[in-house]
Amino acid sequence: MSILLKAAVQWNGRFLAQRFDAAAQAPEAEQRSLLQQLLTRHHTTVFGQAHHFAQIHTPEDYRYAVPIQDYEGFRPYINRMMRGEPNLLVNEPVQLFTLTSGTTGQPKYIPVTPSSERGGSNLMRQWLYRALSDHPQFLNRASAGIVSAAVEGYTACGIPYGSVSGRIYQQIPWIVQRSYAIPYPVFELKDYDTRYLAIARFALARQLSFLTTPNPSTLMRLAQVMTTHREGLIRAIHDGTLGFAAEPPLQRRLQARLKPQPQRSRQLEQIVEATDALHPKDCWTDLKLLGCWTGGSVGIQAQRLATEYGNVPVRDLGYIASEARVTLPHQDHTPNGILDLTLNYYEFIPEDKINEPNPPIYLSHELELGKQYSILLTTSAGLYRYHINDIVEVTGFYYQAPILAFVRKGKDMSNLTGEKLHVNHILMAMKQMEQEFDLAVKQYCLVPNLDEMRYHLYLELLEERSDRWIQHTLMPAIERSLAQVNVEYAQKRDSGRLHALCLHLMHPGWAEALQRQAIANGQRDVQYKWKILSPEVPLGDRADILKTFESQPR
Repeated sequence: MSILLKAAVQWNGRFLAQRFDAAAQAPEAEQRSLLQQLLTRHHTTVFGQAHHFAQIHTPEDYRYAVPIQDYEGFRPYINRMMRGEPNLLVNEPVQLFTLTSGTTGQPKYIPVTPSSERGGSNLMRQWLYRALSDHPQFLNRASAGIVSAAVEGYTACGIPYGSVSGRIYQQIPWIVQRSYAIPYPVFELKDYDTRYLAIARFALARQLSFLTTPNPSTLMRLAQVMTTHREGLIRAIHDGTLGFAAEPPLQRRLQARLKPQPQRSRQLEQIVEATDALHPKDCWTDLKLLGCWTGGSVGIQAQRLATEYGNVPVRDLGYIASEARVTLPHQDHTPNGILDLTLNYYEFIPEDKINEPNPPIYLSHELELGKQYSILLTTSAGLYRYHINDIVEVTGFYYQAPILAFVRKGKDMSNLTGEKLHVNHILMAMKQMEQEFDLAVKQYCLVPNLDEMRYHLYLELLEERSDRWIQHTLMPAIERSLAQVNVEYAQKRDSGRLHALCLHLMHPGWAEALQRQAIANGQRDVQYKWKILSPEVPLGDRADILKTFESQPR
C-alpha cells in the first residue's frame, strides 16, 4: 500500500512542483497573469461590474479601482451568497463556507469555490511531495490527520459550512483512506472528550509513520489523553471495541471498522509496564514526521513536542488561514514557507506604514529581505484586496519568490503609554525565562490594564516553584527581559509612566479549561489559538488564580 501511495504522491507532486518553480523564477509576470485571469473570470459579477473589472489592465489600475477592505466590507455580499444568490463575488458556485471568528463578534463565513478548493489541495499535494523527497519513509506505515468536521451546519439555502480540511479528508480516495488510521466519522463526534478518546483509540491501534494537524496543542492534548486513559484504551484495542459511548449512528459506523487486536494491546501493555505511561514516542516507534504549525503564538507548544514525541522531524504546514493558503514550507523545524505565486494575488504594506491613509503598496517581486509587511489577498474565492490583518516577514528567497514567515496578527500589540509591546516581545521574554531558569511553562497570557497602567501576567507552570523564588527572582527577571527586547518598555518603566507588572499564578488545568470553553462555544479545536496578548482577563472563574504576586518597589 505504501508503494502505491508514494507513487501517487510523486506523480501528482512532480508536475505541480515544476509549475510552482516556474512561477517562482518569474514572480512579476506570474502575478500579473494571475490577476488578469481572476478579473476576466469574474468581471460579470456584481462586485466585478461595480469595480469595473473589465477595464483593469495593470496592477496600478487594480489599486485605483478596488479599495482595500477587511471582512466587513465583504459581509453584505457574503450574506446574500449565504441566502443562495449567485454571481455576486465569483462566477462559480459556492460549495462550502468556512467558519472563523470575526473582529466584530459576528463570525466570518469565507466562501469556498471549486477553484479555491482545488488550489488548496494542490498546495497540500506539493507539501507531501517535498516532504517525501526529504523523508522517504514517512508514508511507510499508517498516517493520521486530525481535522474538524467537514459540515457543521447549513445556511438558509442549504449550503454547508464547516472545515475545508475535513472536506478534503472526507473525499480522499479509498485507496488512500486505507492508510489512514483515523476514519473520518471520528471527527463528527460532538463531545470534545469523546472525540479525543476516539482519536487516541484508532491511532494507537496502528503503527504510525506520519501524524499531522495544524495546531501543536492538539498533539500535546492527544499525548495526555493516551496516558490518562491508558487502561481503557488498551482494553478496547484488545477486545475490538470502541471503549467509549458515542451517538448511536456514529457508534455503529465506527464499531464496524474494528476487530480484536490482542497482539497490539500486549505491545501497549509492555510500554505501560516499563514507563507507567503511553507516550507517543514509545507507541509509534516508526514515526518519521510530524506536520503542524511551528511559529507565531503556537510556537511555544511546538517546542514541547519532543517531550512526548521524541526527536521526530517537524514540518510546518504553512501560512494557512480560513481565507487562503499562502505558503509552502520546504524545510523542517521552521515556520518559513515559499510564497505560492500561482494560487493568490498578493500585495504588501510595510509594517510601519499600515496606519497611513494611503500606504505604499509593494508586489511580491519588490519585497526586501528582513522586512515585515502586512499582506493583502486577492483569491479565487471572491476576496479582493482583502486586509487579513496579518504580519509576515521576508526570511529569504526561493529563486525569485519570497520566503515568508507568519509573525503575528497585525493588531497583536499593546500601547498603554507608548511602549508598543508586541506579542513577539512577550514570546522572546518568556522563552528567555524558560531557558535561563529551566522553567517548565504550560501557558501564559499578558493583559494590559489601562486604569492601573501596567500589565497582568497570568501564568500556569508545569512544576512547583516557591513563592519566594517567584516573587524575588522570576518577576524581576521578566521585567528585565521585557526591557531588553523592547527599549520603549524600558524607558516607560524607568520614567514611572508604566508600572510594574502583576503576576497571577494559575491553578493546573487553567489553560485547558479555557480551551474547552472556547470549543464548547463553537470554536473548532484544531484551529484554536491561544492569545498570548489579550485585552480581556482570561478567567473562567476567579478560583482559577492560585496566588497573586505584586512586584516589589524598585
